[in-house]
Amino acid sequence: MAEAARKSGAWLVCRPGCTDCCRGPFPITQLDAQRLREGLAELERRDRERAARVRERARQAVARMGSDFPGDAASGVLGEDEEAEERFAALADDDPCPALDPSTGMCDLYAARPITCRIFGPPVRCGSEAVGVCELCFQGASDEEIAACGVEIDPQGLESRLSDELEESTGVRGETSVALALVTAQ
Repeated sequence: MAEAARKSGAWLVCRPGCTDCCRGPFPITQLDAQRLREGLAELERRDRERAARVRERARQAVARMGSDFPGDAASGVLGEDEEAEERFAALADDDPCPALDPSTGMCDLYAARPITCRIFGPPVRCGSEAVGVCELCFQGASDEEIAACGVEIDPQGLESRLSDELEESTGVRGETSVALALVTAQ
């Protein structure tokens, strides 16, 4: 990511406190969910009050989903069909991420954030997943200029292999959300 930021230079306007990409639910892998739960446990050890606020925001986000959750609410696993994806995307699309501290605009679980969060902003790819750049970045840049800043952050496919291994070992397969990952951490 440092290489992507270096190559992007002034085109990259992502900074602490910019939270445009921290809104709305998005699917995360079980590996992302594990990282988030571990990050929350670490935060709990360092700052119990802050961790409690993250947990409460996650509980509130799950409550707002209510019976509209398109999947298995008990496990937090999203449905895998197109209808479930559309229903999930429509849930509280301006709802802030539970890890986002509303008073600071900073991520309370930054070091444990999902891969989607890690690669959003500069033009990066993780395996075959091409991720678009933030609409606030690269204003006025041509497609060629954007492409020149691109990097592959996982050329050996380690993220996918680790995710598959985790799903195999736990038996929990499929994507979830940040809020559900954090609620199931309790």
